[in-house]
Amino acid sequence: MSDVVIEARGLTRRFRRRGRAKGETVAVDGIDLDIRRGEVFGLLGPNGAGKTTTLAMLVTVLRPSAGTARVGGHDVERESHRVRRKVGIVFQEPSLDTLLTARENLELHGRLYGVPAQRLKARTDEMLALVDLSKRADDLVKTFSGGMKRRLEIARGLMHWPEVLFLDEPTLGLDPATREHVWAYIRDLRARQGTTIVLTTHYMEEADALCDRVAIVDHGRIVALDAPSALKSSLGGDLVTLTGLSPEGAEAVRALSFVRKAEARDGGLVLTVRDAPRNLARIVQAAGAVEGVEVRPARLEDVFLALTGRSIREEKGEDAMAEYQRYSRASEG
Repeated sequence: MSDVVIEARGLTRRFRRRGRAKGETVAVDGIDLDIRRGEVFGLLGPNGAGKTTTLAMLVTVLRPSAGTARVGGHDVERESHRVRRKVGIVFQEPSLDTLLTARENLELHGRLYGVPAQRLKARTDEMLALVDLSKRADDLVKTFSGGMKRRLEIARGLMHWPEVLFLDEPTLGLDPATREHVWAYIRDLRARQGTTIVLTTHYMEEADALCDRVAIVDHGRIVALDAPSALKSSLGGDLVTLTGLSPEGAEAVRALSFVRKAEARDGGLVLTVRDAPRNLARIVQAAGAVEGVEVRPARLEDVFLALTGRSIREEKGEDAMAEYQRYSRASEG
């Protein structure tokens, strides 16, 4: 059995724009991917970067404009029905029937996906227990909180024993405490069942906390792919921010041999420093009078900034799910 469960080569999706702004939008631009069996893999990037469109092609909701992809050994175009049997999907937009109970939602999904009748109740009970909803099994979903609904959607996506579970922005709109709970269920799912999990997110801390590997996506392309720790290490040091220093102090700090990079940002000077704790005293000495000093490890946000020249929080692009829903009725370019 191959260690690679998802393979994509040159995966591309174009949309034809209608109306006055005629032309073509390239939402995904030649992506190559190899996702290993049993890993948690993240597509990280701002809204509109192409993350959701990539997922939509991998789960056969959208046809690629170019390139190829295989999921569980099956081609997403020629064998779409086989791919769909191997994947579970939790998209951004809620899709539960809120007038049914939690149990009824899961049983309906199980029947649609061919879960054997003699196993349906046991599988439903197992999935409810996995996401800690056994006590609410027979309550209407309309009475559930946002976090409970998200957990139920994850359970539903697992009902038919998929090889791969796709989670599109799994904690979008949830409060921090509920997000932490959902993260815990995702970790437990991988640990207990060995399911391959592919998630999209624009939350840097989510990618860092959950993913074995992360692909940073920008304007439809993968600009970096590695383990979160390796991506952060690629910056070459910790981040030291100095505020209120003089131009002479800034020049002196830039000249220090252990300062790998210095950039004016957010009203201060942000340094990438090799072994910052040991060299901090020398930095402060060279800088002279300063108003503030902050030292912290590199974050994925810093990696994105280094690769793209902007913060992910500056991106206000349209949600990718809305984008492909709007354009999917148009002809392919």
